[in-house]
Parts: sequence; structure tokens; C-alpha cells
Amino acid sequence: MNTIFKNIKGDRALWAVVALLALFSFLPVYSASSNTAYVYGDGDTLKYLVKHASHLFLGFAIIYGVHRMPYRYFRGLSLIMLPIVLFFLIYTLAQGTTIGGANASRWMRVPLVGIKFQTSTLASVVLMIYVARYLSKIKEKVVTFKESILPLWVPVFLVVGLILPANFSTTAIIFSMVLMLCFLGGYPWRHLLMVVGSGIVGLLLFIVIGRAIPGPIQVKIQTWENRVSNYWSGDKQEESKGNYQIERAKIAIASGGVVGVGSGKSKMKNLLPQSASDFIYAIIVEEYGLIGGLSLLFLYLLLLFRIVIVAHKADTIFGKLLAIGVGLPIVFQALINMAVAVELFPVTGQTLPLISSGGTSIWMTCLAIGIVLSVSKKREELLEKKEKDENPLAVLSEAI
Repeated sequence: MNTIFKNIKGDRALWAVVALLALFSFLPVYSASSNTAYVYGDGDTLKYLVKHASHLFLGFAIIYGVHRMPYRYFRGLSLIMLPIVLFFLIYTLAQGTTIGGANASRWMRVPLVGIKFQTSTLASVVLMIYVARYLSKIKEKVVTFKESILPLWVPVFLVVGLILPANFSTTAIIFSMVLMLCFLGGYPWRHLLMVVGSGIVGLLLFIVIGRAIPGPIQVKIQTWENRVSNYWSGDKQEESKGNYQIERAKIAIASGGVVGVGSGKSKMKNLLPQSASDFIYAIIVEEYGLIGGLSLLFLYLLLLFRIVIVAHKADTIFGKLLAIGVGLPIVFQALINMAVAVELFPVTGQTLPLISSGGTSIWMTCLAIGIVLSVSKKREELLEKKEKDENPLAVLSEAI
């Protein structure tokens, strides 16, 4: 154990924030999973807690393993992983899984192991690394829009296009984060406007064609439209699934007050679908009140602050873009999840990173955090090397 702690490198504050989020997650997950345990199981909530603990244990193993790797390796790995990710997305989409008549092809089952894996989350991380690699490559060059179409935008539109039929919210988040990274990376804003225009046109064509062809895609598009129209109209008379979730989430939040009803004492967890995943923030506010909700928001903002610090101190352009590219979506997703719970945003189905139950979400979040820590570790190594070069006597005394 001492050897492990000795080998932990990188931004200590970032490690601390991630550990706090992970430790806190046990309380709301254990509480919220009681509904699932009694409705779909035998009432044993302990196995859900053990399952969540195993997900986090593997997640921190991923952080530890990834952060020990030199971050420059991810530049080449992104080229190898991008075709693999595209294959996974095609395979997942080809399964044709439907729920309630709508396309729900989000997971693929890993052979032999039998674990279900959400391919879009892996695709998001790989794509952001790939985009960071490309932007760092052209940083000192003048590249026309035409020259960037094949190496940059074709992979981006392939990834988001394969995710779109089953998951619009994830598609929108990935596309937005790519645009943000390109803007921060110095990609011409005029070209970005052309990309945004192309994306809007592509989405409209997909909706028009999807509505014209009966099938799962048509049902999925209708679901999107209902969620958006219900959100903007404020019509609560229609008992749609989205309205049902939002209304009960708001009741849970209102019941929490300032200090909450107490850990494990939530009543709405028995009525709110996805209370341990998509709407876990509502349960947190109900049990821990406004203080708990704002404290959690503060931790995510602190996480964002440390990610920006790591990016600012990175020794290369690729390191800066890599830290922002994989780190920013974590906080962005967290803010969207919270915004949905308080009805500032339509229902999206996004989980709360490091808090919600779910293996794929936790593992990919940990993968991204491990990459950010790898960037910060490199700076520590450079500082240590500089200190040794400036004070060789100290090094000699340590050796003796």
C-alpha cells in the first residue's frame, strides 16, 4: 500500500476532489438503489453497494494505471483507437436494440466477460484526444478549411453520426465539446461557423428522413420532440415519462429544504425512475438539502478549476489541449445532470460523473481523469529534474 501511495503522482488537489466525490457517492447510491432492489430484485440493497464499490475500485485502478503513462503516448493511441471505436459504434448500432419502439442501441456486450459497455462514452474520450492531437499538430501552421475536412471533421461527424440515432444528448455534448476545444486550440472561428451550419443541416436532414420512415428512429425523434416541446411549453398535463421524472425530481428537491430530510430518508426515491443514476442529484438534494446540493456543485467547480490549472501548466500544446479536451466534458456533463434535475434543461439521460451508479460512466470518467493527471505528472517530473540539476549535492546526499 505504501508503494502505491509513493507512486501516486500528479495534481494532489485533483486526486483529493475525485476521492471526495467517489466516497460521497456511496451514500446516495445505497439509498437510491433501494427502489431498484425492491421493485426488480429481492430487496437486498447491499449487493448494489458492493457493485458500485467494485466499479469505483476498477475506476481508480484505471486512474492509477493511466496516470503512470507518459501522456505523449495518447497521441499515437488515438490514431489506433479511432477506427476501433468506429467499429464498436457500428456494431452497437447494428444490434437494433429497441425499448418502447425507440432505438436504444447504446450498449454492446463484451464477449466472454458478459459485461455491457456503452460505446459512446469511450468514443467521446478517444475523439477528444484525437482532436487535441490534430490541433496541436497544426498550431503553428496556416491550415485551410478544405485541408482540415478529411483529417478532422470527417472523423468527428462519423462518430457523432453513429451515436445520434440512439442518443441525441450525448451527440450534442460531444459535438459541443469538440467545437469548444477547437475554439480554444486556435481553430479559425469562421471555419467553426461553417461546421456548426453543416451540423445543423445534417441534424435537420436526419430528422426529416427519420420522421418519413416508420420504425425505431421515427419513435426516437418523436421522443426528442416531446421532451423539448414539453420543456418549452411548460405543459404539465401530459403524463409523459419526461414530465413524470421532472415533476417528482422537483418534489424531491423541494422536500429537501436547507439541510435535507437526512441520509437514507428520501421518499421520492421510491417514485422517481433512475433515482440512482440520471436523477440522483434530486435524491441528494432531498436528503442533504440545499447545503448538500451546493457542496456537490462546489466540488465539480473545484474539479474544473484544477483541470484548468493542469492545462495552464502543461509543458506542451498537446498537453494543454489534452487536459482541457478530456477534462472539461466531465464537468459539463455534471452541470447538465444538475440542470435537468432542477428543470433548467430538458431530460437528457446523462449521469452524474463519479456519483451515479453505472460501470461505463465511472470507468470512462476515471480514464479521462487519469489522462489529466498524466499531464500534471509530467510537469512534476520536469520540476524534479530541474531541482536535481540545480542542486546535485542534495541528490548525492540522498543516494548516500
